[in-house]
Amino acid sequence: MDIQSRKIEFIQDFLKLESEEAIIQLEKLLRKSQKVEKENSLKPFTVKELEERISKSEDNFMNNKYKTSAELLAKY
Repeated sequence: MDIQSRKIEFIQDFLKLESEEAIIQLEKLLRKSQKVEKENSLKPFTVKELEERISKSEDNFMNNKYKTSAELLAKY
């Protein structure tokens, strides 16, 4: 059975559900699965992107555009 057929069968079974608790559990599972898929779709930085971020960070530091750890802790 291919994925599209499985989806259709799942939807048909889902539409027959009468239990709100079962629907809640399936909703939670779906959200968790979507979150995992999103996390897995993140791509690592390229070397060029990392170098650009480092350069920008160094520029910010040289121009006093930063917050100390104490400032961040006080804020949050």
